Amino acid sequence: MTRLVPAVDRAFDVLELFLGEEEELSMPEIVALTGLPRTTVFEIVGTLLARNYLSRTADHKDRFELGFMSFQLGTAYRWRSRLIRVGQRIAEEVSAKCSETVNVAVLDGHDVVYLCTVEGNQAVRITVSVGRRLPAHCTALGKVLLANVNKEELGQLYPAGAQLVSRTQYTLTTSERLFRELDEVRASGYAIDRNESNEGVSCLAAPIMDDSDRVVAAMSVTIPSHRFTAEEESRLCSVVMQGALRVSARLGCRASQVKLTNENKSEIPTIENTGF
Repeated sequence: MTRLVPAVDRAFDVLELFLGEEEELSMPEIVALTGLPRTTVFEIVGTLLARNYLSRTADHKDRFELGFMSFQLGTAYRWRSRLIRVGQRIAEEVSAKCSETVNVAVLDGHDVVYLCTVEGNQAVRITVSVGRRLPAHCTALGKVLLANVNKEELGQLYPAGAQLVSRTQYTLTTSERLFRELDEVRASGYAIDRNESNEGVSCLAAPIMDDSDRVVAAMSVTIPSHRFTAEEESRLCSVVMQGALRVSARLGCRASQVKLTNENKSEIPTIENTGF
């Protein structure tokens, strides 16, 4: 096994603090969150500032945010990733079709990380930032992805009797309740989040697969809950599952390619049903 370089490891610990919901942090906050000595944090932050991976905020010189080099690295990854390129393009098409916000995300431990997002054109719409992380257990995206994690890994992420973080009164707060819902997701092929991560916001998500027929991401439609009627649920379910199939097919998933081909064939009128 390759030996980790402690100084580099600690520098990444500092940088990864900014992947959460806090966009800027002070030196004391970084010390508290990492548990590293103040002098060590001072040296790491100083180095990251010098290399432009961190910068001082415009309003407060004693607070820090991600610098331009972090942005450049993220941009390089974004455009080199086939999943993101394809996902963004199809998310735009899906959003245009349903007029709602569409997202593509992947699973990272207990969280989902948003890779693509396209805002809907409704007067009231939901905005999500690329790179945002949310607990997987309270999002439709996360539940779709967790439903495809093997039982051993799932048990390590959510041990029996574990209490899960609650974001709203509707959040699933025990591993047992989560596992029951994941069984339903496996049976239906899609997941729904009703006010579980944010009050007044609902989502519907479907899985995206790669050329090994392995679930690698998920696509969701996000909608204000007051518009999420039974009729809309049915419509959006069809739209998002079709969008996820199209991304999967572009990533080389054979099963998705076959399914899309068969669906397209069924839409072609025959002599018998045209009235001639």
